[in-house]
Amino acid sequence: MKTANDMANDFEGRFPPMDAYADDAAQRIEADVRPKPFTPEGPQPLLREIPLGQPFPIDALGPLRDPVKAVQGMMQTNVAIPAASALAVASLAVQGFADVQTLGGIRPVSLYVLTIAQSGERKSACDAPLMAALRDHEKEAAKAQRDAHRTFENAYALWKGERDRILAEAKRGKGEKRVASQADLEALKEPCAPPSADRTVTEPTFEGLTKLFATGQPSLGLFSDEGGQFLGGHAMNSENRQKTLAAFNDLWQGNPIRRTRAGDGHATLYGRRLAVHLMAQPGVVRRFMADPMAADTGFSARFLMCEPPSTMGTRKHANARRDDMAMAGYAARLHAIFETAMPMDPETRELQPRILAMAPDARALLVEFSDAIELQLAPRGSLAHITGTASKAAEQAARIAGVLTLWADLDAAEIGLQAMQWGIELAEFYLGEASRLASAATVSVEIARAEAVKKWLLETWPHAEIASSEILQLGPHALRDAPSVKKATALLTDHGWLVALEEGAMVRGKARKLAWRIVRGAG
Repeated sequence: MKTANDMANDFEGRFPPMDAYADDAAQRIEADVRPKPFTPEGPQPLLREIPLGQPFPIDALGPLRDPVKAVQGMMQTNVAIPAASALAVASLAVQGFADVQTLGGIRPVSLYVLTIAQSGERKSACDAPLMAALRDHEKEAAKAQRDAHRTFENAYALWKGERDRILAEAKRGKGEKRVASQADLEALKEPCAPPSADRTVTEPTFEGLTKLFATGQPSLGLFSDEGGQFLGGHAMNSENRQKTLAAFNDLWQGNPIRRTRAGDGHATLYGRRLAVHLMAQPGVVRRFMADPMAADTGFSARFLMCEPPSTMGTRKHANARRDDMAMAGYAARLHAIFETAMPMDPETRELQPRILAMAPDARALLVEFSDAIELQLAPRGSLAHITGTASKAAEQAARIAGVLTLWADLDAAEIGLQAMQWGIELAEFYLGEASRLASAATVSVEIARAEAVKKWLLETWPHAEIASSEILQLGPHALRDAPSVKKATALLTDHGWLVALEEGAMVRGKARKLAWRIVRGAG
């Protein structure tokens, strides 16, 4: 077994700290002090290129490995995309049955997953076959719920009629007769409406999610292959963002939902669980993660996020592979879990999950992993720039191990060593993704816009010069206003991609007030 120092050394090589690039540059300067002839510098990059991440450890998916490989074989996309879907669906399926023992206490096995990929990466196509059995279950449950609701309506009509009769008698009666009517009224039990059959939502507000938890299933999933609609929607606008982030953080922790509304009074819902899988494009996620509130509240740190390399250009139909047996086994397992009644209070629908303990050797391994991470949280440590995410990595490993354990055996008593090894390996992968994406999330909107102008100038604009009015009229849509063009061109000038021409310079037969010569340097 690796020691904490061994793991820390692994982290040091896998997750270079933010200032490692500067250290490398200093070492190169010290190693070569011979004078060199002066050469003017070319244009400087606006953004440091984000290094590629580690390959997804597919074997660490354990019982989910074969269906994920099957989807990847059909879609020929990066395996991290169907893996994220499978983990999120499995988390939704099992989160109502058990909470997991972690080093910090008892926690839900709920997972929050964020998949970042451009349009065309087949995010939805990968998600669909892994969600199919869930959708089938929802359809069957919705039909049963409609039948149950008709029965409820009849029972409610009878209840209301009897209640009205007792109230009328109580109004007419006196003395003992009135007391007897009151006792009859108290003994009359109002029938409860059957809960909603929905197990997933796509764009909920906090109020809408709370209402669904109150009237529907106590275990829900927020799943959206257009995650930008949630991250940029009503729930995350300036008025609602803080309470939405706080509510989702509470649900991740397993805390009760507390809501106070005018007219409705105060309500507290215990024993609710939420799994999340958002699929979104890089630009949307960058803007959201750059928001200090998302970072300061710890919301983004709770996500298992990845931005896998693109496979576009390599996905030939002739190379597609099917594994119908693996998909059939996955669908059967998912259906069986959803058909199993979750432990809950019949009146309040509060979940009553048991505790999934860790075997002693599994706990020892998790302790080693946690200690190795802690060493890298120190200043200048390889994880110092993502302390919020890194500090939750050991808990994420336990949650993932719990999901994989329960998927294999819903009645399992504890997490074994193998499952914990899988959980740690997957947590390491997602921690590596968070580390390499951290710098990209801090890029300002101005730099992103300047990068868009640079790309347009180098790849689309055919001339050697460009005027400000031409960028306004013909440039990228995000820069069709004068202040944005001014900021973008200033950044490009500072970094050597544009050289300002004198005021009044002739460009395509016109004297221009603002114009530049384009420097088409490497990069």
